[in-house]
Amino acid sequence: MSVIRIQGLQRLHGEISIQGSKNAALPVMAAALLHSGVVVIKNVPGIQDVFCMMEILEGLGCRCCRDGHTLTIDTRGLCCWQVPEDEGRRMRSSVMLLGPLLGRLHRVNTCYPGGCSIGRRPIDLHLSALEQMGAKICGDEERVEAFAEKLCGTDIRLCFPSVGATENILMAAVAAEGITRIYGAAREPEIQVLCRFLETLGARIDGIGSGFLQVHGGRPLHDGEFTVPGDRIVAGTYLGAVMAAGGEVCLLDAPTDHMAETLCAAQQAGCMIEQKENRLFAKMNGRPLAVNLATGPYPEFSTDLQSVMLAVSCVAQGESWIQENVFEERFATAGELTRLGADIRIEDGTAFVRGKYPLRGNCVQAFDLRGGAALVVAALAAEGESQVHDCFYICRGYEDICRDLTAAGARLSFEGNERKYEENTA
Repeated sequence: MSVIRIQGLQRLHGEISIQGSKNAALPVMAAALLHSGVVVIKNVPGIQDVFCMMEILEGLGCRCCRDGHTLTIDTRGLCCWQVPEDEGRRMRSSVMLLGPLLGRLHRVNTCYPGGCSIGRRPIDLHLSALEQMGAKICGDEERVEAFAEKLCGTDIRLCFPSVGATENILMAAVAAEGITRIYGAAREPEIQVLCRFLETLGARIDGIGSGFLQVHGGRPLHDGEFTVPGDRIVAGTYLGAVMAAGGEVCLLDAPTDHMAETLCAAQQAGCMIEQKENRLFAKMNGRPLAVNLATGPYPEFSTDLQSVMLAVSCVAQGESWIQENVFEERFATAGELTRLGADIRIEDGTAFVRGKYPLRGNCVQAFDLRGGAALVVAALAAEGESQVHDCFYICRGYEDICRDLTAAGARLSFEGNERKYEENTA
Protein backbone atom coordinates (compact mmCIF):
# COMPACT_ATOMS: atom_id res chain seq x y z
CA MET A 1 0.00 0.00 0.00
CA SER A 2 1.43 3.36 -0.96
CA VAL A 3 -0.17 6.80 -0.81
CA ILE A 4 0.92 10.34 -1.59
CA ARG A 5 -0.96 13.01 0.36
CA ILE A 6 -1.11 16.46 -1.21
CA GLN A 7 -2.30 19.72 0.32
CA GLY A 8 -3.22 21.81 -2.68
CA LEU A 9 -3.22 25.50 -3.60
CA GLN A 10 0.40 26.15 -2.66
CA ARG A 11 2.30 28.24 -5.20
CA LEU A 12 5.72 26.84 -6.08
CA HIS A 13 8.98 28.70 -5.53
CA GLY A 14 12.41 27.11 -5.51
CA GLU A 15 14.86 24.89 -7.32
CA ILE A 16 14.54 21.27 -8.44
CA SER A 17 17.38 19.07 -9.74
CA ILE A 18 16.34 16.80 -12.59
CA GLN A 19 17.34 13.15 -12.17
CA GLY A 20 18.97 11.00 -14.80
CA SER A 21 16.76 9.69 -17.58
CA LYS A 22 14.86 6.46 -16.91
CA ASN A 23 14.25 5.79 -20.59
CA ALA A 24 17.94 6.26 -21.38
CA ALA A 25 19.45 4.44 -18.39
CA LEU A 26 17.53 1.17 -18.88
CA PRO A 27 18.62 0.43 -22.48
CA VAL A 28 22.17 1.47 -21.61
CA MET A 29 22.15 -1.07 -18.78
CA ALA A 30 20.85 -3.73 -21.16
CA ALA A 31 23.45 -2.84 -23.80
CA ALA A 32 26.24 -3.41 -21.28
CA LEU A 33 25.62 -7.15 -21.79
CA LEU A 34 27.10 -6.95 -25.28
CA HIS A 35 30.59 -6.56 -23.82
CA SER A 36 32.39 -8.96 -21.51
CA GLY A 37 33.96 -6.52 -19.10
CA VAL A 38 33.19 -3.60 -16.79
CA VAL A 39 31.02 -0.62 -17.61
CA VAL A 40 30.54 2.45 -15.39
CA ILE A 41 27.33 4.41 -15.87
CA LYS A 42 26.92 7.76 -14.14
CA ASN A 43 23.80 9.78 -13.28
CA VAL A 44 21.64 6.65 -13.05
CA PRO A 45 18.33 7.48 -11.33
CA GLY A 46 17.45 5.68 -8.10
CA ILE A 47 14.09 4.36 -9.30
CA GLN A 48 12.29 1.04 -9.09
CA ASP A 49 12.77 0.15 -12.77
CA VAL A 50 16.53 0.57 -12.41
CA PHE A 51 16.55 -1.63 -9.31
CA CYS A 52 14.48 -4.23 -11.18
CA MET A 53 16.92 -4.19 -14.12
CA MET A 54 19.80 -4.63 -11.67
CA GLU A 55 18.08 -7.72 -10.26
CA ILE A 56 17.64 -9.11 -13.78
CA LEU A 57 21.28 -8.53 -14.69
CA GLU A 58 22.44 -10.16 -11.46
CA GLY A 59 20.10 -13.09 -12.14
CA LEU A 60 21.86 -13.51 -15.48
CA GLY A 61 25.26 -13.73 -13.80
CA CYS A 62 26.44 -10.11 -13.83
CA ARG A 63 27.57 -8.08 -10.83
CA CYS A 64 26.03 -4.67 -10.19
CA CYS A 65 27.38 -2.17 -7.69
CA ARG A 66 25.60 1.14 -7.08
CA ASP A 67 27.32 4.03 -5.33
CA GLY A 68 24.93 6.96 -5.23
CA HIS A 69 24.01 7.63 -8.84
CA THR A 70 26.99 5.73 -10.26
CA LEU A 71 26.37 2.15 -11.36
CA THR A 72 29.17 -0.29 -12.15
CA ILE A 73 28.21 -3.40 -14.12
CA ASP A 74 30.62 -6.32 -14.44
CA THR A 75 29.29 -8.56 -17.23
CA ARG A 76 32.16 -11.06 -17.31
CA GLY A 77 30.08 -13.60 -15.39
CA LEU A 78 27.13 -13.50 -17.78
CA CYS A 79 26.11 -17.14 -18.20
CA CYS A 80 22.32 -17.35 -18.19
CA TRP A 81 20.07 -16.61 -21.13
CA GLN A 82 16.77 -17.00 -19.24
CA VAL A 83 15.38 -13.68 -17.98
CA PRO A 84 13.96 -14.14 -14.45
CA GLU A 85 10.19 -14.25 -14.82
CA ASP A 86 9.16 -12.25 -11.75
CA GLU A 87 11.39 -9.30 -12.62
CA GLY A 88 10.67 -9.57 -16.34
CA ARG A 89 6.96 -9.19 -15.75
CA ARG A 90 7.44 -6.14 -13.54
CA MET A 91 8.53 -3.78 -16.28
CA ARG A 92 8.29 -3.18 -19.99
CA SER A 93 12.02 -2.62 -20.40
CA SER A 94 12.81 -6.32 -19.93
CA VAL A 95 12.01 -6.74 -23.63
CA MET A 96 15.18 -4.87 -24.57
CA LEU A 97 17.28 -7.82 -23.34
CA LEU A 98 16.36 -9.76 -26.46
CA GLY A 99 18.95 -8.08 -28.67
CA PRO A 100 21.98 -8.08 -26.35
CA LEU A 101 21.45 -11.65 -25.07
CA LEU A 102 21.09 -12.95 -28.63
CA GLY A 103 24.20 -11.02 -29.59
CA ARG A 104 26.31 -12.24 -26.67
CA LEU A 105 25.00 -15.73 -25.80
CA HIS A 106 23.17 -16.49 -29.10
CA ARG A 107 20.07 -17.47 -27.15
CA VAL A 108 17.40 -15.82 -25.02
CA ASN A 109 14.28 -16.94 -23.20
CA THR A 110 12.03 -14.32 -21.63
CA CYS A 111 8.44 -13.75 -20.63
CA TYR A 112 6.38 -11.14 -22.40
CA PRO A 113 7.24 -7.83 -20.73
CA GLY A 114 5.15 -6.21 -18.02
CA GLY A 115 4.91 -2.55 -17.03
CA CYS A 116 2.09 -0.02 -17.21
CA SER A 117 -1.28 -0.81 -18.77
CA ILE A 118 -1.46 2.04 -21.25
CA GLY A 119 -2.63 0.11 -24.30
CA ARG A 120 -1.43 -2.47 -26.81
CA ARG A 121 2.35 -2.63 -27.02
CA PRO A 122 3.11 -5.72 -29.11
CA ILE A 123 6.69 -6.81 -29.72
CA ASP A 124 6.11 -8.13 -33.23
CA LEU A 125 8.40 -5.46 -34.71
CA HIS A 126 11.21 -6.59 -32.37
CA LEU A 127 10.79 -10.26 -33.28
CA SER A 128 10.41 -9.67 -37.01
CA ALA A 129 13.62 -7.63 -37.12
CA LEU A 130 15.59 -10.25 -35.18
CA GLU A 131 14.30 -12.95 -37.53
CA GLN A 132 15.54 -10.90 -40.48
CA MET A 133 18.97 -10.90 -38.82
CA GLY A 134 19.00 -14.70 -38.60
CA ALA A 135 17.30 -15.50 -35.30
CA LYS A 136 14.81 -18.34 -34.97
CA ILE A 137 11.85 -17.37 -32.81
CA CYS A 138 9.62 -19.77 -30.92
CA GLY A 139 7.59 -19.79 -27.73
CA ASP A 140 3.98 -19.53 -26.61
CA GLU A 141 1.55 -16.97 -25.23
CA GLU A 142 3.62 -16.64 -22.05
CA ARG A 143 7.25 -16.68 -23.16
CA VAL A 144 9.48 -15.90 -26.12
CA GLU A 145 12.57 -17.93 -26.98
CA ALA A 146 15.05 -17.07 -29.70
CA PHE A 147 18.20 -18.76 -31.05
CA ALA A 148 20.88 -17.54 -33.42
CA GLU A 149 24.16 -19.29 -34.20
CA LYS A 150 25.16 -15.94 -35.57
CA LEU A 151 23.42 -12.67 -36.38
CA CYS A 152 23.94 -11.10 -39.79
CA GLY A 153 23.58 -7.50 -40.79
CA THR A 154 20.71 -6.71 -43.11
CA ASP A 155 18.32 -3.96 -44.20
CA ILE A 156 15.38 -3.52 -41.83
CA ARG A 157 12.42 -1.28 -42.57
CA LEU A 158 10.19 -0.38 -39.64
CA CYS A 159 6.55 0.37 -40.49
CA PHE A 160 6.37 2.44 -37.28
CA PRO A 161 9.26 4.20 -35.51
CA SER A 162 9.10 1.98 -32.43
CA VAL A 163 11.57 3.05 -29.76
CA GLY A 164 11.91 -0.42 -28.24
CA ALA A 165 12.30 -2.16 -31.58
CA THR A 166 14.92 0.35 -32.69
CA GLU A 167 16.85 -0.24 -29.46
CA ASN A 168 16.76 -4.03 -29.82
CA ILE A 169 17.85 -3.86 -33.46
CA LEU A 170 20.71 -1.49 -32.59
CA MET A 171 22.05 -3.78 -29.88
CA ALA A 172 21.72 -6.93 -31.96
CA ALA A 173 23.33 -5.16 -34.94
CA VAL A 174 26.40 -4.23 -32.91
CA ALA A 175 27.02 -7.95 -32.34
CA ALA A 176 26.06 -9.02 -35.87
CA GLU A 177 28.40 -9.66 -38.77
CA GLY A 178 28.33 -6.98 -41.43
CA ILE A 179 26.29 -3.81 -41.80
CA THR A 180 22.72 -3.34 -40.60
CA ARG A 181 20.65 -0.49 -42.02
CA ILE A 182 17.54 0.60 -40.13
CA TYR A 183 15.02 2.54 -42.17
CA GLY A 184 12.26 4.36 -40.29
CA ALA A 185 14.16 4.20 -36.99
CA ALA A 186 12.83 6.00 -33.94
CA ARG A 187 14.48 9.40 -33.42
CA GLU A 188 13.84 9.82 -29.69
CA PRO A 189 16.70 11.33 -27.66
CA GLU A 190 17.00 8.04 -25.79
CA ILE A 191 17.91 6.32 -29.06
CA GLN A 192 20.65 8.87 -29.57
CA VAL A 193 21.91 8.24 -26.02
CA LEU A 194 22.04 4.48 -26.62
CA CYS A 195 24.00 5.04 -29.84
CA ARG A 196 26.51 7.28 -28.04
CA PHE A 197 26.93 4.68 -25.29
CA LEU A 198 27.54 1.93 -27.83
CA GLU A 199 30.12 4.15 -29.51
CA THR A 200 31.78 4.61 -26.12
CA LEU A 201 32.27 0.82 -26.04
CA GLY A 202 33.74 0.80 -29.56
CA ALA A 203 30.74 0.41 -31.87
CA ARG A 204 30.38 2.43 -35.07
CA ILE A 205 26.95 3.88 -35.91
CA ASP A 206 26.14 6.36 -38.68
CA GLY A 207 23.11 8.64 -38.88
CA ILE A 208 22.59 9.18 -35.16
CA GLY A 209 19.58 11.42 -34.58
CA SER A 210 17.97 10.62 -37.93
CA GLY A 211 15.42 8.07 -39.09
CA PHE A 212 18.13 6.10 -40.91
CA LEU A 213 20.77 4.32 -38.86
CA GLN A 214 23.66 2.28 -40.19
CA VAL A 215 25.45 -0.03 -37.78
CA HIS A 216 28.85 -1.55 -38.59
CA GLY A 217 28.60 -4.82 -36.69
CA GLY A 218 31.19 -7.17 -35.29
CA ARG A 219 33.64 -4.56 -34.02
CA PRO A 220 35.51 -5.44 -30.80
CA LEU A 221 34.07 -3.77 -27.70
CA HIS A 222 35.90 -2.57 -24.60
CA ASP A 223 35.25 -1.21 -21.11
CA GLY A 224 33.78 2.26 -20.92
CA GLU A 225 32.35 5.04 -18.77
CA PHE A 226 29.21 6.94 -19.69
CA THR A 227 26.96 9.63 -18.20
CA VAL A 228 23.18 9.47 -18.61
CA PRO A 229 21.53 12.84 -19.43
CA GLY A 230 18.68 14.41 -17.46
CA ASP A 231 15.16 13.03 -17.76
CA ARG A 232 13.09 15.11 -20.17
CA ILE A 233 9.82 13.53 -18.96
CA VAL A 234 10.55 14.30 -15.30
CA ALA A 235 11.50 17.85 -16.28
CA GLY A 236 8.24 18.14 -18.23
CA THR A 237 6.28 16.83 -15.24
CA TYR A 238 7.71 19.49 -12.94
CA LEU A 239 7.09 22.11 -15.60
CA GLY A 240 3.47 20.95 -15.55
CA ALA A 241 3.44 21.28 -11.77
CA VAL A 242 4.45 24.94 -12.09
CA MET A 243 1.70 25.54 -14.64
CA ALA A 244 -0.96 23.89 -12.45
CA ALA A 245 0.07 25.39 -9.11
CA GLY A 246 1.51 28.70 -10.27
CA GLY A 247 4.76 30.24 -9.09
CA GLU A 248 8.36 30.32 -10.25
CA VAL A 249 10.77 27.37 -10.31
CA CYS A 250 14.29 26.73 -11.59
CA LEU A 251 14.90 23.27 -13.04
CA LEU A 252 18.55 22.23 -12.90
CA ASP A 253 20.00 19.98 -15.63
CA ALA A 254 16.80 19.78 -17.65
CA PRO A 255 17.71 18.49 -21.15
CA THR A 256 16.17 21.47 -22.96
CA ASP A 257 17.69 20.48 -26.32
CA HIS A 258 15.27 17.54 -26.34
CA MET A 259 12.22 19.38 -24.96
CA ALA A 260 11.19 21.66 -27.84
CA GLU A 261 7.56 20.50 -28.06
CA THR A 262 7.20 20.43 -24.28
CA LEU A 263 8.47 23.99 -23.95
CA CYS A 264 6.24 25.08 -26.82
CA ALA A 265 3.18 23.61 -25.09
CA ALA A 266 4.14 25.31 -21.82
CA GLN A 267 4.46 28.65 -23.56
CA GLN A 268 1.14 28.07 -25.30
CA ALA A 269 -0.34 27.70 -21.80
CA GLY A 270 1.13 31.05 -20.77
CA CYS A 271 4.17 29.82 -18.89
CA MET A 272 7.17 32.13 -19.18
CA ILE A 273 10.34 30.19 -20.02
CA GLU A 274 13.96 31.31 -19.79
CA GLN A 275 17.06 29.19 -20.30
CA LYS A 276 20.51 29.96 -18.89
CA GLU A 277 23.22 27.33 -19.26
CA ASN A 278 22.00 24.27 -17.32
CA ARG A 279 19.06 26.12 -15.76
CA LEU A 280 15.48 26.29 -16.99
CA PHE A 281 13.40 29.01 -15.34
CA ALA A 282 9.61 28.61 -15.48
CA LYS A 283 7.18 31.27 -14.22
CA MET A 284 3.39 31.02 -14.15
CA ASN A 285 1.19 33.93 -13.13
CA GLY A 286 -2.47 33.05 -12.72
CA ARG A 287 -4.23 30.12 -14.41
CA PRO A 288 -2.80 28.49 -17.53
CA LEU A 289 -4.35 29.15 -20.91
CA ALA A 290 -6.13 26.45 -22.91
CA VAL A 291 -3.80 24.04 -24.72
CA ASN A 292 -4.31 22.17 -27.99
CA LEU A 293 -1.89 19.39 -28.88
CA ALA A 294 -1.48 15.93 -30.36
CA THR A 295 1.00 13.24 -29.35
CA GLY A 296 3.29 11.43 -31.76
CA PRO A 297 6.77 10.00 -32.25
CA TYR A 298 9.67 12.34 -31.54
CA PRO A 299 10.06 15.20 -32.33
CA GLU A 300 6.28 15.51 -31.87
CA PHE A 301 4.76 15.95 -28.40
CA SER A 302 5.62 12.98 -26.18
CA THR A 303 2.86 10.58 -25.19
CA ASP A 304 4.64 10.24 -21.83
CA LEU A 305 3.68 13.84 -21.03
CA GLN A 306 0.12 13.68 -22.34
CA SER A 307 -1.32 12.85 -18.91
CA VAL A 308 0.54 15.75 -17.31
CA MET A 309 -0.75 18.22 -19.89
CA LEU A 310 -4.22 16.76 -19.43
CA ALA A 311 -3.93 17.61 -15.73
CA VAL A 312 -2.79 21.14 -16.58
CA SER A 313 -5.70 21.61 -18.98
CA CYS A 314 -8.12 20.69 -16.19
CA VAL A 315 -7.38 24.04 -14.49
CA ALA A 316 -6.83 26.09 -17.66
CA GLN A 317 -8.96 28.99 -18.83
CA GLY A 318 -11.35 27.87 -21.55
CA GLU A 319 -11.57 24.55 -23.40
CA SER A 320 -8.54 22.49 -24.40
CA TRP A 321 -8.24 19.44 -26.61
CA ILE A 322 -5.54 16.76 -26.51
CA GLN A 323 -5.31 14.00 -29.11
CA GLU A 324 -3.56 10.74 -28.21
CA ASN A 325 -2.03 9.02 -31.24
CA VAL A 326 0.34 6.48 -29.62
CA PHE A 327 -1.22 4.55 -26.70
CA GLU A 328 -5.00 4.29 -26.62
CA GLU A 329 -5.22 3.70 -22.86
CA ARG A 330 -3.36 6.87 -21.86
CA PHE A 331 -6.73 8.47 -21.09
CA ALA A 332 -7.37 6.02 -18.25
CA THR A 333 -6.27 8.82 -15.92
CA ALA A 334 -9.13 11.03 -17.13
CA GLY A 335 -11.64 9.21 -14.93
CA GLU A 336 -9.54 9.83 -11.83
CA LEU A 337 -9.11 13.49 -12.75
CA THR A 338 -12.89 13.86 -12.82
CA ARG A 339 -12.91 12.69 -9.20
CA LEU A 340 -10.92 15.83 -8.50
CA GLY A 341 -13.64 17.86 -10.18
CA ALA A 342 -12.25 18.02 -13.72
CA ASP A 343 -14.61 18.37 -16.69
CA ILE A 344 -13.30 15.93 -19.36
CA ARG A 345 -15.02 14.38 -22.36
CA ILE A 346 -13.29 11.67 -24.44
CA GLU A 347 -14.29 11.20 -28.08
CA ASP A 348 -12.44 9.22 -30.75
CA GLY A 349 -9.02 9.39 -29.13
CA THR A 350 -9.30 13.05 -28.19
CA ALA A 351 -9.91 14.58 -24.76
CA PHE A 352 -11.94 17.77 -24.62
CA VAL A 353 -11.40 19.57 -21.33
CA ARG A 354 -13.26 22.54 -19.91
CA GLY A 355 -10.97 24.04 -17.31
CA LYS A 356 -12.06 25.03 -13.82
CA TYR A 357 -10.20 26.30 -10.78
CA PRO A 358 -9.70 25.20 -8.13
CA LEU A 359 -10.21 21.47 -8.36
CA ARG A 360 -11.38 19.70 -5.21
CA GLY A 361 -9.35 17.32 -3.10
CA ASN A 362 -10.29 13.65 -3.19
CA CYS A 363 -8.91 10.10 -3.10
CA VAL A 364 -7.71 8.93 -6.52
CA GLN A 365 -5.83 5.92 -7.85
CA ALA A 366 -2.78 5.73 -10.10
CA PHE A 367 -3.08 3.20 -12.93
CA ASP A 368 0.29 3.83 -14.55
CA LEU A 369 3.55 5.71 -14.08
CA ARG A 370 2.85 8.96 -15.94
CA GLY A 371 -0.83 9.00 -15.06
CA GLY A 372 0.07 8.77 -11.38
CA ALA A 373 2.44 11.73 -11.69
CA ALA A 374 -0.31 13.65 -13.50
CA LEU A 375 -2.68 13.10 -10.58
CA VAL A 376 -0.09 14.62 -8.25
CA VAL A 377 0.18 17.62 -10.58
CA ALA A 378 -3.60 18.07 -10.65
CA ALA A 379 -3.83 17.74 -6.86
CA LEU A 380 -1.50 20.73 -6.51
CA ALA A 381 -4.37 22.82 -7.92
CA ALA A 382 -7.07 21.22 -5.75
CA GLU A 383 -8.63 22.67 -2.62
CA GLY A 384 -8.00 20.65 0.53
CA GLU A 385 -6.21 17.30 0.75
CA SER A 386 -5.90 14.78 -2.07
CA GLN A 387 -4.59 11.23 -1.81
CA VAL A 388 -3.02 9.37 -4.72
CA HIS A 389 -3.17 5.64 -4.01
CA ASP A 390 -1.09 2.86 -5.62
CA CYS A 391 1.68 5.36 -6.24
CA PHE A 392 4.23 2.54 -6.49
CA TYR A 393 3.75 3.18 -10.20
CA ILE A 394 5.22 6.65 -9.72
CA CYS A 395 8.27 5.17 -7.95
CA ARG A 396 9.05 3.27 -11.16
CA GLY A 397 10.15 6.49 -12.84
CA TYR A 398 10.56 9.25 -10.25
CA GLU A 399 13.27 9.08 -7.61
CA ASP A 400 11.25 11.06 -5.09
CA ILE A 401 8.46 13.23 -6.46
CA CYS A 402 7.57 14.34 -2.93
CA ARG A 403 11.14 15.44 -2.17
CA ASP A 404 11.42 17.34 -5.42
CA LEU A 405 8.11 19.20 -5.22
CA THR A 406 8.56 19.88 -1.50
CA ALA A 407 11.84 21.59 -2.38
CA ALA A 408 9.75 23.99 -4.46
CA GLY A 409 7.26 24.71 -1.69
CA ALA A 410 4.57 22.08 -2.29
CA ARG A 411 3.01 20.31 0.69
CA LEU A 412 2.96 16.58 0.11
CA SER A 413 4.16 13.39 1.77
CA PHE A 414 4.71 9.74 0.88
CA GLU A 415 3.47 6.74 2.84
CA GLY A 416 4.56 3.27 1.72
CA ASN A 417 7.37 0.74 1.27
CA GLU A 418 8.57 1.41 -2.27
CA ARG A 419 11.87 2.94 -1.15
CA LYS A 420 13.07 -0.05 0.86
CA TYR A 421 15.03 -1.58 -2.00
CA GLU A 422 16.81 1.71 -2.64
CA GLU A 423 17.81 2.03 1.00
CA ASN A 424 19.15 -1.54 1.11
CA THR A 425 21.08 -1.18 -2.15
CA ALA A 426 22.85 2.11 -1.56
